Amino acid sequence: MRVFTVILLILLVLLQYRLWLGKNSVSDYLTLKENLVRQQSANAELQQRNKLLFADTDDLKLGLEAIEERARNELGMIKENEMFFRLIPKESRTRNVTN
Repeated sequence: MRVFTVILLILLVLLQYRLWLGKNSVSDYLTLKENLVRQQSANAELQQRNKLLFADTDDLKLGLEAIEERARNELGMIKENEMFFRLIPKESRTRNVTN
């Protein structure tokens, strides 16, 4: 009976070692769980960005207003007989003077 108890005890120690310190242990599981949460968060951000990009492309395909807005903002284009004013915030003017 004593030999049987020792064998069971050794088996228990080996299984506990594998559970806590071996390959695919509890610490590996927790690390993978953290990585999964991080990746899901990154995926959610990318899905939101994709939705915005799809909405932007749909807007560009369907309407001229979006094209006009882009031309004005990104290319600085103005309509005929229209005046363009660029307003520079006061704080950026003082930074440029001091630099």
